Amino acid sequence: MKKFINKIDNILIESLSGFATAHSDLVTLHLDPNFLTRKNKAQNKVAVISGGGSGHEPLHAGYIGYGMLDAACPGHVFTSPTPDQMLMAAEAVHADKGILFIVKNYAGDVMNFEMAAEMLPFESATVLTSDDCAVINSTYTTGRRGVAGTVIVEKCVGSLAETGADLQTCKALGDKVNNRTASIGIALTSCTVPAAGRPTFDIGDTELEMGVGIHGEPGRRRETMREADELVRDCVDAILADFKARDLDTANNSEALLLINGFGATPLMELYLIYNTAAKLFSQHSIQISRSLVGNYTTALDMAGASVTLCLLDDEIKRHWDSPVHTAALRHER
Repeated sequence: MKKFINKIDNILIESLSGFATAHSDLVTLHLDPNFLTRKNKAQNKVAVISGGGSGHEPLHAGYIGYGMLDAACPGHVFTSPTPDQMLMAAEAVHADKGILFIVKNYAGDVMNFEMAAEMLPFESATVLTSDDCAVINSTYTTGRRGVAGTVIVEKCVGSLAETGADLQTCKALGDKVNNRTASIGIALTSCTVPAAGRPTFDIGDTELEMGVGIHGEPGRRRETMREADELVRDCVDAILADFKARDLDTANNSEALLLINGFGATPLMELYLIYNTAAKLFSQHSIQISRSLVGNYTTALDMAGASVTLCLLDDEIKRHWDSPVHTAALRHER
């Protein structure tokens, strides 16, 4: 294993310290327990908090700031944060209108966020993200996994919270965005968790994993490498089939947001190639791609691969996606 590491036990703290120093205008790092908050605490709004295992950067710390998160709780690599992290983060950012947790659907995350919510001295609600249409049940999950679509939920809910909307209104929008979003990923290589020191799974030089999870969980099938257009077509077909199974109408020239997400080791050249093919294929099914995002937004350490995410838009989702945001990983000023 060749990585830029000093001592494996220190990698998370050193990385968080570097992040907080690089973005000291946006975030404050708190230690023991570990969590990050906005540099300037927001007032009189729903406080939006997310978190999960590290290794998916810039998720979630990269989305702290105006228009998105108030705090993020990073666990160890691919390991859920603990309830005390969530409690301390909630107490630090509570702004008199309740706490909204945005939680990816993994057993450890769900259990620990539920425990924290039960111990909170103020009102809270949870949006559970479950956009991965590759498989229903897999390692770490009961039900669909939460993957790159989480970024879209955090952006839209964060925007709404800035307007002073109440807790249940923010939760309703988060649930709606999640329900109108589907993702599927492809892995060309495994990732290597530093503490393990070897690839999480074995995959041949001419093989790929279709439908892989963001921790390297098995997908739909292991298959031989093919041309990109064929692989992207399979992803598009899977997303369209998922929408059809959930009775989401895509037949009336629907507008959509297309997110092509890299897993950490895939060049932008390849991600834009994937975008080009996916946009053409969706347009053939009367889906108009009117919003786009391409890059590394929900990674899997050093995995080579990518995911395709489609979110069906309506006027409310478009308004909040387009609203100003100022974070380390996403910036848009009006």
